Amino acid sequence: MDKIHLAALRAQFSDDNSARIADPRFARVAARVFNPAGTRVMPWSGVPTLVGAPYRPEPEALADLQVALTGLPMDLGVTNRPGARFGPRAMRGVERIGPYNHVLDCLPLHEMRVGDIGDVAFTSRYDLEQSHRDIEAHIARIVAAGVVPLSVGGDHSITHPVLRAVGRDRPVGLIHIDAHCDTGGATDGTKFHHGGPMRNAVLDGVLDPERTIQIGIRGSAEYLWEFSTVSGMTVIHGEEVPHLGIPEIIRRARAVVGDGPTYLSFDIDALDPGFAPGTGTPEVGGMTPREVLELIRGLKGLNLVGGDVVEVAPQYDSTTNTAQIAAQVLFEILSLMAFSPALKS
Repeated sequence: MDKIHLAALRAQFSDDNSARIADPRFARVAARVFNPAGTRVMPWSGVPTLVGAPYRPEPEALADLQVALTGLPMDLGVTNRPGARFGPRAMRGVERIGPYNHVLDCLPLHEMRVGDIGDVAFTSRYDLEQSHRDIEAHIARIVAAGVVPLSVGGDHSITHPVLRAVGRDRPVGLIHIDAHCDTGGATDGTKFHHGGPMRNAVLDGVLDPERTIQIGIRGSAEYLWEFSTVSGMTVIHGEEVPHLGIPEIIRRARAVVGDGPTYLSFDIDALDPGFAPGTGTPEVGGMTPREVLELIRGLKGLNLVGGDVVEVAPQYDSTTNTAQIAAQVLFEILSLMAFSPALKS
C-alpha cells in the first residue's frame, strides 16, 4: 500500500475520527440512527413490532400518522395448509430490518410518521365473513384518517375487505405479486376464500381490472382463473419472468397502473419454496428474493394507497427464512410509500 494513501486513511478514519462519517449521504443516515452518545438501539430489545416501527395503538395515534402498519392474523379462508394467522407475530419477531434502504436512499421510519398500530380486533375466531367485516371496518378507520394502510396477513382473503375500504370512493389499480391469480369463484359453497379476493373486489366495484397486473403466476390451478383475462387483467406467468427480465416487467407494471391510485399485494408464495417454504400453498418455480426486491424497488414513485404482505405460515419453515424475507419485503413496500403522491403531508 502506498504510504501516503495509508497516512491519509489514518488521518480520516482513526482516533477521534473513527466514528465520523464524512459522506453527506451516509452522515444523514447516521444522524438519525445514532443517539448523542454514539450508540444505536439494540434490535433484540424492547417490544417487537413490524419492521421496528414505534408501537402506536389506534385509534389515538391515527391522526398523527402517515402510514399505519397493522396485523390481520386470520387464515379461515385457506384451501390447503393453515397457519398464516401466525404471520404477523413471526414478522414482528424478525430482529433486524432497515432502517436504511440504500437502493431507494431513504429511512422510512425516520422520514415518515409510521406506527405499528397492532392487530385488528376480531369479534369471532370461527366466522370468516364476520372477520372480513372486522377487517374492512379496521382499514376504513385508517383510510378515513388520511393514513396509508400497510397490512400483514393472514391468508390472502384479507385483501378483499382491505380493497373494499381502500377503493370505497373510487376503484384502485393493483400490482399483485403471487403464484396464484386469486380470481377463482365460489368453492364449497362460499366465495370468501383466499383463492378469490381479486375477483370479489372487481365485482364489488373497488378494483379496476384493466389497471391490474398479476406477476409470477404458475401452478396447476390455471383453469380456475379465466376471470383474470376476461376482465382485462394483465397476467405475467412465472415461466415468463426469466425471459422477460425484471426491468421489462417493471415497465409493464408501471404502464398498466399509470399514475392512478394503486394497491400493492404481495403473497410470499410468489417466491420459490426453496427460499420461502413457510406458506400454505407452495408452488415450485417461483422468483428469487433478489428478483422480488428489484421488482418492488422499480415501483418507486407510483401512487400507492396501500399494500399488504400475506400467507406467511412460519411453522412450515424451521429456518425462519420465510418470515425474514417477508419482513424485508414489507420494509421495501414501506420505503416506496415515502415516494407516493398519496402520502399526506
